[in-house]
Amino acid sequence: MEIIKKIALVLIIIGALNWALVGLFDLDLVATIFGSSDNMLARIVYIIIGICGLICIPILFDDLEKK
Repeated sequence: MEIIKKIALVLIIIGALNWALVGLFDLDLVATIFGSSDNMLARIVYIIIGICGLICIPILFDDLEKK
């Protein structure tokens, strides 16, 4: 499960960088790569990143001192 959490965290970081680009430059990189935000592939990427966010919720409750 730790590997899945790490992969999910990487995808969340990529999603956050995409949102930073939207905020700073009005550039949606996912929509640019896949044609538009209405494109099915772009929507799948958005859904996957959203699911990754749900997967990473338990990280909030992990003990910070746990090794």
